[in-house]
Amino acid sequence: MCRNIKTLFNFEPPATDTEIHDASLQFVRKLSGFTIPSKANEAAFERAVEEVAAAARTLIHSMTTNAEPKNREVEAERARARNAVRFGAKA
Repeated sequence: MCRNIKTLFNFEPPATDTEIHDASLQFVRKLSGFTIPSKANEAAFERAVEEVAAAARTLIHSMTTNAEPKNREVEAERARARNAVRFGAKA
């Protein structure tokens, strides 16, 4: 369920609000055990997503590093290579 949570710090260009929101949504889904909350829990679920996103945004923007920013395309290719080794090449 949490496969969509990716490292968002130290990328060029920086993580977007959409990427932060999507990672926060996956985190709340994992914690709650629900992909889609019931109507009774929908407000609490959405509030949790927004609070996690705000905390993530604060964290990402306050951290510093001397390392060179990562390139999204290079990191995506590395992930594909790891998956190919782990799961085998797609036919």
